[in-house]
Formats: sequence, structure tokens, C-alpha cells
Amino acid sequence: MAATNVLEDASAVLLRLAFHGVTHATGVPCSYLKGLFALLETGHESGIRYVRAPREDTALGLASGIAVGGGFPVVLMQNSGLGYSLNVLTSFNLIYDVPLLVVVSWRGEPGTGDAVEHDVIGAKLPDLLTLFDLPHEVFDKADAAGCVDRCVKLMSTTGRPAFLIVRGGL
Repeated sequence: MAATNVLEDASAVLLRLAFHGVTHATGVPCSYLKGLFALLETGHESGIRYVRAPREDTALGLASGIAVGGGFPVVLMQNSGLGYSLNVLTSFNLIYDVPLLVVVSWRGEPGTGDAVEHDVIGAKLPDLLTLFDLPHEVFDKADAAGCVDRCVKLMSTTGRPAFLIVRGGL
């Protein structure tokens, strides 16, 4: 995949997130989300303000504070960070009804030949989200705006954190 296409796809996603009112982005960089991070770090035309986070659970805490304060954040993370973020989700967001939009990379997706350290969580990512009743959508570049729209709708209709799962790169 050419770098230009990654940046074009990432830009389309950021503009669609801004269309829905996303004000802030936070998260921990992942190579699968490098286009999103590259644009956010250099100041994208979407106007979404990017705040770096040292860990994924910290990003969820920061985003939760932004949401409680009236903003609309999105969290970007690698699925390996989802493991230790479950405590934040289950002991705060799901208890106090603080929905968030989360873009999560699908490292270790079966059949992709990704690095071995991603195999276990990658094999179970959709099942893990389903287990915790966390709505999710798998991103399709051919329908980027529709995927963002459906994920935002999942979040707003369920009142729960909703996950946009990204295969490959964005």
C-alpha cells in the first residue's frame, strides 16, 4: 500500500470524525495507525486536537475526562493495549455510562503473518469485544465514511464505548 493512499484514507477518516463533532484524539502510536497519527501530529485540517498518551489506559482516562467535560474524543490504540485497558473500561466507562469512540488496530489478525506477540489477542479481538458487550465495526476502506458513521451510531445508541477495528494500515 502506498503511503499516499494511507494518508488519503486517514484524512478521510479524520474529516468524517470531525463531521460527527470529534474534538480531540489521544492514544498510543501503532504502525497500523501511522497515517492517523502522522496527520494528527502535524495538525490536520479536521481541527481535531491531538494529545499524546503514554499508555492506552491513560488515553482512555484522558478521553473520558474530555467526554465528561463536554468534548467528543476518539482514542487510537493497538489491540495489545486493549488488554490492560479493560480495567478502565469495565470499572469506569461501563459503570458510569461514559461512551467513547475507539479506533483499534487489529494486530495478529489470523492469516496475516503478523509478529508472533500479537497472535493471541489478534485471534480473539472481535470475541473479546463481544464478551464485554462492546460494539464494534471492522473498518473497510471502500466505505470509510460509512464505517465511521456506523461506529458513531453504535456508540450513541448503546451508550457504550464503540470500537472501529482497523486491518492493515490507516
